[in-house]
Amino acid sequence: MQISHFAPRRFLPETIDLTDTAQLTPVFDKLTAQLDSVASVADLEAWLSAHSEVCAALAESSSLAYIAMTCQTDDEAKEKAYMHIVEVVDPWLKPRQFALMQKLSQLSLFDQLPPLYAIYRRSVVTQVKIYREENVARETAVAKLTQQYQKISGSMTVQFDGKEQTLARMGRIQEEPDRARREAAWKTVVERRQQDAEKLEDLFDQLLVLRNEIAHAADFPDFRAYTFANYERFDYTPEDCLRFHDAVEHNIVPLVRELQKERQKKLGVETLRPWDLAVDPDHNPPLHPFDASSELLEKSHQIFAKLDPRLGEYYHVLRAQELVDLDNRKGKAPGGYQSTLSESRVPFIFMNAVGVHRDVETMLHEAGHAFHALAAREQPLHAYRGAPIEFCEVASMGMELLAAPHLRMFYSEPDAKRAQRDHLEGIIKFFPWMATVDAFQHWIYTHPGHTRDERKAFWLSLMDRFGGIENWSGFENARANMWHRQLHIFEIPFYYVEYGIAQLGALQLWQAARRDLPSTLNNYLAGLSLGGSRPLPELFQTSGLAFDFTDKTIAPLMRNVKEALVELAA
Repeated sequence: MQISHFAPRRFLPETIDLTDTAQLTPVFDKLTAQLDSVASVADLEAWLSAHSEVCAALAESSSLAYIAMTCQTDDEAKEKAYMHIVEVVDPWLKPRQFALMQKLSQLSLFDQLPPLYAIYRRSVVTQVKIYREENVARETAVAKLTQQYQKISGSMTVQFDGKEQTLARMGRIQEEPDRARREAAWKTVVERRQQDAEKLEDLFDQLLVLRNEIAHAADFPDFRAYTFANYERFDYTPEDCLRFHDAVEHNIVPLVRELQKERQKKLGVETLRPWDLAVDPDHNPPLHPFDASSELLEKSHQIFAKLDPRLGEYYHVLRAQELVDLDNRKGKAPGGYQSTLSESRVPFIFMNAVGVHRDVETMLHEAGHAFHALAAREQPLHAYRGAPIEFCEVASMGMELLAAPHLRMFYSEPDAKRAQRDHLEGIIKFFPWMATVDAFQHWIYTHPGHTRDERKAFWLSLMDRFGGIENWSGFENARANMWHRQLHIFEIPFYYVEYGIAQLGALQLWQAARRDLPSTLNNYLAGLSLGGSRPLPELFQTSGLAFDFTDKTIAPLMRNVKEALVELAA
């Protein structure tokens, strides 16, 4: 990784150790003193610039520690460095940041700031309202427990084909044509997950207690209400989410089941089983887009450059500064993510590439996030260089769809069409899973004191409501524990409906690109460049999209997807 500050520091010393609270103390003393002496709007804007510089540097320090830990979860030194931030630095920072925000919100000049600061002001007021000093220790305990989830998940391996395999690598076998082999691999993974099922239930019960305590301490009736405020969901409500679930049930679940019936017929099986859901139903071998991650990097770069020169330049930044870790290996945390190094104003992409098509989709997805970070890097406030998640995911999911016509960079024409068809089917299948995960959490946090059996029963009711036609007989426990693999439920509660809202935006982007690609890309980049400086509906509007997740938007989008699937199958 080769990074440098985006702009020279004007407030922080160049040599400060941002993990040493003794060195941070004079920084916050100086910020406090300067805020106390603010005499004009110009003074306040200068203070906000200094505070923004400090926040960006601290955020980058934390991101670097997290990246290092997730890249090698079995490295004790990296774990220790990350846990030092979780256990020492963050608890030290939170009350001091709150004290500054409280002072800021009480200044008469705060309300006189130019319109540019409207979203920032709204955020500060909300965070001051919900902050409670006694919750700092609870939040630290939550962070430690979620790190344990990472560790448990990252350590899951199995013996298969005569060698130790990560679960990510085992996923490749589910795309192979040999049904008996798929079944054996699936059962092996399920048995391994079951070994840690009670451990994960115990961990989640501890998280529930802490999260309910956090909500009540902040004077909210439940953790759902607290989280909607904490996530600053100003533009939609829990009731809107419940209506979204209903719309998915009515407009998308029937389509998923219809596709599964076609799959069952093509596979020629009497009953569709869980190990029949990823294999190509036309009996084609798994798509194999690349052998080495260097090939994934190069071909992705070619796709972005062909799509738009501006995107090609953005991707060049990633490659030139070595801001990627792509290969799957033992000890590496599962999944993929993009993390912004806030002071350098550059993105970092983390993946577990094993040579399957999903790796290509993940790269396109995380690159979309990376482009967002680079497009918004000129925003003056650190707080504005990120956006609400509902729009961040439009950047990433939208990029998956915008780049899809160029998948022939990896494949022959028939395989490229197959990949596009699989992607669209995957989007359709995603919505019911999103609704399941989100509805599960709505129930969990509005039913405090529920038992594990009640939790299991509600999860299974959701699987019946939103699930497919596959037969789980003999594997009821595996079905009941499927939520254990969804890291968001453990680590980022309620952070999942955003994906559904954003996917609707991405599908609208895809529709627009089919009509006029250059204008769509211009609108897309214009929206990304705003960062978080505008309300969520305005970010959508700037990108040419409707901020809507009702039948009005979903029904016509699903009709268009069905039409596209027919075209791609021709």
